[in-house]
Amino acid sequence: MKDPHEDTAGIIAPPPLIYGGTLTLGIILHRLIPIHLPPQRSGSLRRVLGMLLIAGGLFQALWAAFTMYRSGNNPEPSHPVVSLVEHGPFRFSRNPIYVALTACYLGMSLLLGTVWHLILLPGLLSIMQWGVVRREETYLAQRFGDNYRDYSTRVRRWL
Repeated sequence: MKDPHEDTAGIIAPPPLIYGGTLTLGIILHRLIPIHLPPQRSGSLRRVLGMLLIAGGLFQALWAAFTMYRSGNNPEPSHPVVSLVEHGPFRFSRNPIYVALTACYLGMSLLLGTVWHLILLPGLLSIMQWGVVRREETYLAQRFGDNYRDYSTRVRRWL
């Protein structure tokens, strides 16, 4: 019998750790070599946009997590998936929590006003794609077969 702890996607690290680590790396790089976003007259547009991205990201993450819990799943990718979730925010994105984390990351980048976070973003998204998303997709395809393949043709990976 297969160990239930082995019934996971085998991601490289928890996504919040990947996003938080990249955010921290950007702060460290900014302290070593400060590169600021272009100044604004008051900076308020950047602050408002940053706060809106964070608020929207938090709302979407909570909505997606609540939707997963209601479907009998744990949103942590280190736990086995018991059902394929296709409703709620999963109607629009196969990875609404990762879209939400990206929105929060971008919001924090704007609030911090550094260029480093934007420079690091493509690498962050590449790590997420290779180390998390593709592994989850392989796991879900093995677990749910044609149901997952049909879902993945109807709903976009990110946006």
